[in-house]
Amino acid sequence: MKKLAAFFLLFIVITVHAQQKVIPLYNGPAPGSENWNWNEAENDSNAWKTKIVYNVSKPTLNVFLPDAAAPATGTAVIICPGGGFHALSINSEGYDVANWLTKKGVTCFVLKYRLAHTISNNPVQEWVAGLGTQEGRAKDSAAILLAIADGKAALTYVRQHAAEYNLEPDQIGIIGFSAGGTVAASSAFNYTAANRPDFVAPVYAYMPAQLMGTVANDAPPMFIAAASDDNLGLASHSVDLYNKWLNAKKPVELHLYVKGGHGFGMRQQHLPTDTWIDRFGDWLNIEGFIKGAISLNTQQIEGMQRMLQDWPNMKRYSDMNEHLNSSANNRIVFMGNSITEGWMRADSTFFTNNNYIDRGISGQTTPQMLLRFRQDVIDLKPAAVVILAGINDIAQNTGPMTLEQTFGNIVSMAELAKANNIKVVISSILPAYDFPWRPGLQPAPKVVQLNKMLKDYADKNNIVYLDYFSAMKDERNGLPKSLSEDGVHPTLAGYKIMEPLAQKAIAAALKK
Repeated sequence: MKKLAAFFLLFIVITVHAQQKVIPLYNGPAPGSENWNWNEAENDSNAWKTKIVYNVSKPTLNVFLPDAAAPATGTAVIICPGGGFHALSINSEGYDVANWLTKKGVTCFVLKYRLAHTISNNPVQEWVAGLGTQEGRAKDSAAILLAIADGKAALTYVRQHAAEYNLEPDQIGIIGFSAGGTVAASSAFNYTAANRPDFVAPVYAYMPAQLMGTVANDAPPMFIAAASDDNLGLASHSVDLYNKWLNAKKPVELHLYVKGGHGFGMRQQHLPTDTWIDRFGDWLNIEGFIKGAISLNTQQIEGMQRMLQDWPNMKRYSDMNEHLNSSANNRIVFMGNSITEGWMRADSTFFTNNNYIDRGISGQTTPQMLLRFRQDVIDLKPAAVVILAGINDIAQNTGPMTLEQTFGNIVSMAELAKANNIKVVISSILPAYDFPWRPGLQPAPKVVQLNKMLKDYADKNNIVYLDYFSAMKDERNGLPKSLSEDGVHPTLAGYKIMEPLAQKAIAAALKK
């Protein structure tokens, strides 16, 4: 009972802190604004009478997990606040929307997309001053293109990380308000398989004809809401979007309220517009995005919590490390991911009979492993370490990575070991033709290229290179069915091929 109470207390803490995690949208500077060096700021005193964020130069996603009391649906919504591309109405059109949707079991990602640069501390005033001027139009046009790019990048990111958040990769949609509605609606045109939204909801969107493209054959369903008395005159944009989808015979629903003005968002005006989000919820249910909700089990919840608060999973082996005999000699640590972790389960005697220590963690990428390398390898004072890593980087488990980045992380682990008088064995990545959890990434040629980089480094630095790949690949440079059930993780038969190769490599490393 105490454990149950602690579990619910933990989730109360999680839900009170609605912003679960802030994720940079790009690795490095955002493309097209590499020289932007101003800092994001907030303003609570402005003509809009709401909290706004401005001068966003480094786009981010704020993660809101489903409410503990709601069954998880596997659906995700990217939320794009509005603000004339000069600011973001972050509460009424961002966090408040997320808090409502998480109670329906939806995982939300509030997008802070790039905005036009504000010189003063009053972006609303600057925006109003620039309306109708040539300089203002040029400034807005440049910001619009970058904001649209950020929306599509956000869709790509969430789909690539669907497994981490227990999402269905075909239940990822986007909603936006005013300028954010431009970002959302634009994602429904000229998309790729990676950034195609599964549903789109522009709310009082700015969406002139020049921003609209052709409605594709697989265009996503669309929900539209606006007010006829929109004081920016944008109601017709919503009607045009509706007609475009209707004429293309694509699923679309329009709510055009007689009163509500522009920017009603989650504000309470004691008007029918106050209930627009209920209609959105009804629509999500009809379209099947919040129907048949699946409850998360304790293990899934704990996994999500760990990803948010202990990304490298330092706790996984902390107790075991503490109870290891500190005076044991000649122990060997196997550092890796699920292939290493699964090895212990498949053939535990290989480890216990040889004084081998398994420190594999399922799903991990090299940056996670590098963070825990001191705790799970160096502090154990082994004679040697066998590093097997990289396949999850190629699978983009924690986001897109280049082969050079993966290589650099493995090299860093090797150099840390050498600096602490630990002999190193660098393993080749095992063959993989495709990933069952993320198909279509074509990993085989990347595995071959990365293995060549690792071997070249090992040869030049007098390090033992352990070649599993050559002994296990099939004609497609994949892992054959005789050695794996899913084409990535070895069966016992696969591990039996790996074991003598590993022992030979360890022996060679200890002699160096």
